[in-house]
Amino acid sequence: MSKFTDQQYLKTDQYKDASNLTARMTIHDRFSTNPYGWFNWVFDALKKLPPNARILEVGSGSGILWKSIGDRIPAGWDITLSDLSAGMLDSAWRNLVVLGRAFQFKEIDVQSIPFPDETFDAVIANHMLYHVPDRAKAFAEIKQVLKPGGYFFAATNGEKHMRGLADWFRRIQINHVWEKAIAPFMLENGAEQLEPFFHSVTLSRYEDNLHVTELEPLLDYIRSMMRVEELSEEEFAKVQAELEKELKEKGRIFITKDSGLFEAIK
Repeated sequence: MSKFTDQQYLKTDQYKDASNLTARMTIHDRFSTNPYGWFNWVFDALKKLPPNARILEVGSGSGILWKSIGDRIPAGWDITLSDLSAGMLDSAWRNLVVLGRAFQFKEIDVQSIPFPDETFDAVIANHMLYHVPDRAKAFAEIKQVLKPGGYFFAATNGEKHMRGLADWFRRIQINHVWEKAIAPFMLENGAEQLEPFFHSVTLSRYEDNLHVTELEPLLDYIRSMMRVEELSEEEFAKVQAELEKELKEKGRIFITKDSGLFEAIK
């Protein structure tokens, strides 16, 4: 089993708290070239929902979507954040309590959603479906709790996303550590997985890249993706030296991004 679909590993290591996720989000916050911002772009897709919409986010992590667009959330929306990890939900509560809204928080597995049929106007899965062992079961559960005509918004990445980092590892002959976490559900294969469950599936891509001008946030990103035993100190030093050389010679490290949003209708 891949570590990225190993629920025990996800709960007790990778997402036991928000630290790894925060390390990865930091380089996107600081060095993305698109000034509009991913979360604003996602919210633009959500604006079609009714003013009194009931919304469930699965795999909500630290709640950063709602924190980022807090001043844009319609007053009548009823929002439930859910995650497999209690630690992530604690981080979400801490991030969102300052907004003064009545968010709800539930520790659940998307493969078994404990809500009545036709409860929600929308379900959101933001960069998390590649962690789900049985996505078909998850899609069936999501469809069941959506109202007729309800929306499922599923964000993920594509083949070219962060490709530059994988190239760095290959360049110095370190091939054993960079497992492609997103492979189970990508922009290239997501539609074919969603279409058996939803009558309309469309994909929009978000144009963006990274121009990284400081090394330490990038090293933190790499650390956040690895188990301790996967990358020796010697190997990590080789990666660091190559990145330092690139940054010194070019003034920045260019990394491609390739992210998008599936919009599926029940």
